[in-house]
Amino acid sequence: MLPSGARLDNPCVRCGGRHGAIIVENAPFVASVSYAGDLAVVAVSPRTEEISAIGVDAEPDVDRRRDAAGLRGVLGGDGDATVREWTRVEAALKADGRGLRVDPARVQVQDGSRGWTARVPGGGEIDGWDAAAPAGVTISVAVRRGGVSGVSP
Repeated sequence: MLPSGARLDNPCVRCGGRHGAIIVENAPFVASVSYAGDLAVVAVSPRTEEISAIGVDAEPDVDRRRDAAGLRGVLGGDGDATVREWTRVEAALKADGRGLRVDPARVQVQDGSRGWTARVPGGGEIDGWDAAAPAGVTISVAVRRGGVSGVSP
C-alpha cells in the first residue's frame, strides 16, 4: 500500500506511453520493475542521502526468442554475453536513469567483495548485487548511491 498522496507513474521518455521507468511521486521511495515471462520483479528502497535510485532486471535463463537472436557482441567484443552479465548491465542502466539510451556495450562491470560495480559512461558508478531468484530466472539489482541523481529518468 502506498502512503497517502503517493502516486506511481511510468512514462516513456520517448513516446509518453505507460511503459517507462517507475517513478514514485510524493513518497520517499525509489522503485524499479522487470518482467521475466510470467514473473514480475519489483525492487523498492527508501530514497535517502545514501540511495537515490534503484534498478532491477530479471531474465529467464532460457528464452527462445532472445537465445535465437543471441547476445553476441551486445556487451562489446566478439563473445556471447551471459544472462547474468546482461541482467547486471540492464539493472545498472535502470539505476542510472537513462536505461537503454546508453549503449550497453559501454558499461563496464567489475566483481567486488560485496557484489559488483558498474561504470556507466556519463553517469558514474553504480553498485549492484545478484539477487536470489526462482529456478530458471536470473535477477540483478543495482543502486545509485549519493543523494538525488542528476540524471533524469
